[in-house]
Amino acid sequence: MARIIDGEKKNLIGGKLYFLRKKLHLSQQKLSARLELQGVYVCRGSISRIEDYSRTVTDIELCAIASALGVSLDELCGK
Repeated sequence: MARIIDGEKKNLIGGKLYFLRKKLHLSQQKLSARLELQGVYVCRGSISRIEDYSRTVTDIELCAIASALGVSLDELCGK
């Protein structure tokens, strides 16, 4: 039985993350710095891989990303 992360997309938020980051005029590096202030270390390259759906996202990262972007988890997840 295939696991959900065995597909092409390894997360649900890649496109929404890209859209919200651009809307706020944040570079990937600036978003990475905001996450680091929360004690969550996601480098610029990892943000790029999240946005192109090639990297999974932990629950801790998901919450920190939503906080760094000033949005709810529902909004980040596209609900």
